[in-house]
Amino acid sequence: MKVILKTDVKGLGKEGDLVNAKTGYARNFLLPNGHAIEATPANKKQWEAEKKRQKEEFEQNKKEAEELKNKLEESSVVVEKKAGADGKLFGSVTSGDIADALSEKGFDIDKKKVELSDNLKTQGVYTVNIRVFPEMVAKLKVEVKPQ
Repeated sequence: MKVILKTDVKGLGKEGDLVNAKTGYARNFLLPNGHAIEATPANKKQWEAEKKRQKEEFEQNKKEAEELKNKLEESSVVVEKKAGADGKLFGSVTSGDIADALSEKGFDIDKKKVELSDNLKTQGVYTVNIRVFPEMVAKLKVEVKPQ
C-alpha cells in the first residue's frame, strides 16, 4: 500500500516520502497514529505540489546564499583586542567576536556558522570559513589588530 509519510518512521522513510508499506502496518499503525496518509490521487497531487514548492524555496535560498557568499568574500573585518608587545592577545578572538564584527558591517550571521578550528590568539590576517548553506562555505578575511 502506498502512503505519504507525515513524520519520520524508523526503517521506512523520512517525512514527506512516498513509500510502499505493508497493508496491515499502514492500516493498523501508520494511518491511525497520524504518521502517514494514504496515497490517493488527490493526496499525490497535493504532495507533488508541495514537493515542487519546497524545491523552488530551496533554489531561492541557495541563490540568496550564493549572493551572501560573494558579498562576504569581497569584504573583510577587523577585530581589535588588547595585546602584549610580542603580538599575543590577552584572551582570544572567538567566533562570537567575528559574528559581532560582521553584524556591525550589516551581515546577519550566527556565531555557530563561523567555523574556527581554534580561537585566534595572535594578531595578523586570517582566512575564516563561514557556512552560508549546507554545502556552501564563504572565505572571509579577518584582521586581528591590537587595541
